Amino acid sequence: MLRMESDSGWWLITHPDHARLAGDFAAAWGNSQFRKPAPRARVLKGISLHDDGWAARDAHPTTTRQGKPSAFSTELVGRYSAFEEIDLEEYLQVRDRAVRIVAEQDPYAGLLISMHTYNLLTAHADRSTIATEGLVLLDAFLVRQQIYQNELRTSIAADPALSVIEKSEQTIIEHFRLLQACDNLSLLTCVAYASPAHLLHPLPLNNGAAVEVQVMPLASRHFRLAPWPFQETELTFSLPARHVFGKYFADSAALEAAFRSVPLEHLTVILSA
Repeated sequence: MLRMESDSGWWLITHPDHARLAGDFAAAWGNSQFRKPAPRARVLKGISLHDDGWAARDAHPTTTRQGKPSAFSTELVGRYSAFEEIDLEEYLQVRDRAVRIVAEQDPYAGLLISMHTYNLLTAHADRSTIATEGLVLLDAFLVRQQIYQNELRTSIAADPALSVIEKSEQTIIEHFRLLQACDNLSLLTCVAYASPAHLLHPLPLNNGAAVEVQVMPLASRHFRLAPWPFQETELTFSLPARHVFGKYFADSAALEAAFRSVPLEHLTVILSA
């Protein structure tokens, strides 16, 4: 779950809906300056479905020790330090499932998700918030992900539907970085991030160079990107969310009851040049 604070409570967004928004960003990506992804359908699949493994968990939202919804929030942007609030073994199972349910259909899309997962749990995870026994579980998980990535690369190399360029490690890394960029932009949106940010990696241009995209908040869920990576000068997207009233809940059952009692709404997301 992801949470966006309101005056009277929280907007709650599921991981799969956050990932669909990232996929919508990726579908619009590319112009005379920025390179469009190819193989398009496989890359978009990886980005749009990269958090599908969270669906069952997000159906039953839980609370933190303080009684807030246990969810990705503004405090976690840039560095993931929430491991004190989660069951790490269950979390790693969800992460593994998110990779495999897509990889079993499409190794190319699945590899991008596994690379994203590995990066999150190495470059961005705060290991100081993980107990010693948890670090053993985490490191074993990371080794398994590397092994699985090698298996997926073997499948990709043997796929006659992919061109030599599409199979190349450079292209795969570029698509992994696009997943990271669209995921990060969606995260900034879903928590209504109010400070300047960027899309994590230099992103490929049509001339062979790469550039970092800066993100400037203009209003809640309205951002200016520079340089501008889309064709139209302004884009509007829809974000499904549920609003629960109250900042704190007695327990997870109370939060889930509140979550289930409110209708699904759609928030507007705007990106401007």
